[in-house]
Formats: sequence, structure tokens, C-alpha cells
Amino acid sequence: MEHRKLTAALAATLAASAAFGAHAQTGAQPVIGLITKTETNPFFVKMKEGAQAEAKRLGAKLLTGAGRTDGDNAGQVTALENMLAAGAKTILITPNNAQAIIPALKKARDAGVLVIALDSPTDPVSGVDALFATNNYQAGVLIGQYAKRAIAGKTPVIATLDLFPGHPVGIARHNGFLAGFGVKGITDKTPNQVTGSAIACAQDTFGDQAKGQTAMENCLQKNPNINLVYTINEPAAAGAYQALKAIGREKDVVIVSVDGGCAGVRNVTAGVIAATSQQYPLKMAAMGVKAGVDYAKTGKKVTGYVDTGVTLVAAKAVSGVKSSDTKFGLANCWGK
Repeated sequence: MEHRKLTAALAATLAASAAFGAHAQTGAQPVIGLITKTETNPFFVKMKEGAQAEAKRLGAKLLTGAGRTDGDNAGQVTALENMLAAGAKTILITPNNAQAIIPALKKARDAGVLVIALDSPTDPVSGVDALFATNNYQAGVLIGQYAKRAIAGKTPVIATLDLFPGHPVGIARHNGFLAGFGVKGITDKTPNQVTGSAIACAQDTFGDQAKGQTAMENCLQKNPNINLVYTINEPAAAGAYQALKAIGREKDVVIVSVDGGCAGVRNVTAGVIAATSQQYPLKMAAMGVKAGVDYAKTGKKVTGYVDTGVTLVAAKAVSGVKSSDTKFGLANCWGK
């Protein structure tokens, strides 16, 4: 009886060792999953390109999936479950819902899978092993500082075209913009999106151009004197511009944004957007794939936050705010 118990215990130990050793088998092809918010947003298209290129360079197998729309948690959970079933040992994810995704990620991590958030943190941030992302608060601060000087001499009447309620990226960029503009009492630890007298109108856009245009139209109905517009991203900024152009006000309203994609930088050159904070999704994805390959080879997980950088890009520089020109922006749009 004791012999059978010892044999069973030894078999269990060997099975557990084999399971862990699978992460460190240099001969096996690492399987890495990338789950983006959507398949269509140019930001995530570039992220996918970066992951594919790095996976090919390092000899890894890349599985990809996404939510149907920005905010679709169920679609991301399904993609995650499919990837785990297909043998993925690393999951890279831009979470659509920072809190709702946590149980699915915990299940993966409990099974020994390395989970890295890209671009957007989970809530809590400890829901993943690591985060590779722009400092979104600082991205907001940069465009807020720029906007304050760009509109100097006028009484600011501000519209904010935001993401959707509760999303940490939306909160960080929005609050950073207001802090950079000079609104007091805001830090990178402020937990909720700040509202109040500084803002004439706030609307959610889900980062979508058509919704951005509708949001801007709503804000102009609420206050036709708006002269400064913050947008969560460049598609929303393009929508805001179309709404302003329709009433002949595109020349006298300052629009600032975040992303720094190629189309967005071209819109800076064209005067659609005054300035944008450029981030680098290709870098995020490539770093994530490399971390996954390293984990497969060594069994060691990367941990903590890695700032992947942000650069203010403007067609016209303003005093006291460091920026790069659109030539730099186009040379590095999302791929630095």
C-alpha cells in the first residue's frame, strides 16, 4: 500500500515537473496569443503587425483574436479560451474591460500562463504579470500643456471627447490633459475622470470616428462657443473636425489628441489636429512576443510596468513645451 502511494506521489511530481519544464523546452515552438480590443482600429492593426514580425523573427507561433467592438469583453474571453486550448503559454492582451477580464486572466495565470497587458492596464493592475504601455497620463499632460499655450489669449471653452466610462486609459488621458492644461488637484493617481466647471461638454466616443462626429455635434448644440477639443484618439478627432467643418468653424477651434498613427500625423500636417501624443504599439507588441519566447526558453516571467514611450508631435511648436515635428511623426508613426 505504501509502495503504491509512493509511486503515485512520484508520478504526480514528475508530471508537475514536466508541465513546468514545457515552458523551458528550447526545442518546442513557443505559442503566443495576441488579443486586441478590435481587429479594425489602425492602432491594433499596427500592434498585430509588430507581433507577427517579431514572432516570425524569433520562430514563435502567433495566434490572434479580438473583441467585436471596443468594450466587448465576452469576445476577448472566448479568444483567450480558444488560445489556451490551442497551447498558448503566453497571452498578450489589450483589455476591453479592465475589471471583467480579470477572472479569465486569473484562470490562465493559475495554469502557468504568462499574461502581459499591452497599452491598457487591468483593474487591478496586479491582474497580469506585466504591462507594456504608454504612460497615458503623461500623454494627456503633454497635449494639455500644448493646448494651453496654443489657445493663449482666449477664454477656453473645452469639450472632451472621451472613451467610455470607467476605462483606465480614458481616465488617464482625460485627467492628464486637464492637469497639463492647469486644472488643479489632479494627479496620475486620481481614480475617476474629472468633471466640473473646466469642461463645457463631455461626451463618450468609444474611440470611433462616426461617434466622435456625433459627440462633437452634441457638444456644439450644448455650447456653440467651444474653442478647444480634447479627443481620446485620432479617429475621434477626425470626427470632431468634420462636425466643426460642417458649420464653418474648423479654422478657429484647437483639437488635440493621442495616438500618433500615420493617418493622425498626416492630419496634424493638414491642420485637422493641432498636436498629438505619439505612442508605439508596434514596440509594445514586439516586446511582448520576445518576453513570451524568453519565458518558453527559461521559465522566467517578466513582471511589472514597462513604459514604451510617448512623444508630442505638432506642426507648429509653442514656447515652453518640447515637441517633435510631423517629419519625425511620420517616420516613427506607431513603429518606433
